[in-house]
Amino acid sequence: QVQLAESGGGLVQAGGSLRLSCAASGSIGRQRLNTMGWYRQAPGKQRELVAIMTSGGTTNYADSVKGRFTISRDNAKNTVYLQMNSLKPEDTAIYYCRATWLNREYWGQGTQVTVSS
Repeated sequence: QVQLAESGGGLVQAGGSLRLSCAASGSIGRQRLNTMGWYRQAPGKQRELVAIMTSGGTTNYADSVKGRFTISRDNAKNTVYLQMNSLKPEDTAIYYCRATWLNREYWGQGTQVTVSS
């Protein structure tokens, strides 16, 4: 089993920045997770991909965050980060960390990001 713990959410004004972190723990030990990434769900909307990164470093971003958000990961720590700059009110959502390992997916509990105008 893998547990994912997110941190770093909060309230910020439009144009501000936040950095989210997600650390994996559990039976994974020193093994490397496959894909790690971030999804978000705004009220009344479906959960959507924000950014993901493979263990080899390949990234994929939603068009709406390209140029503003940057995903990175520390494979030694099985931790993934999301640097969010130039935040907009429409970025307000619960942000969830997701990871895959041995053909299974794992989700964190989510962290709230609120951007005020």
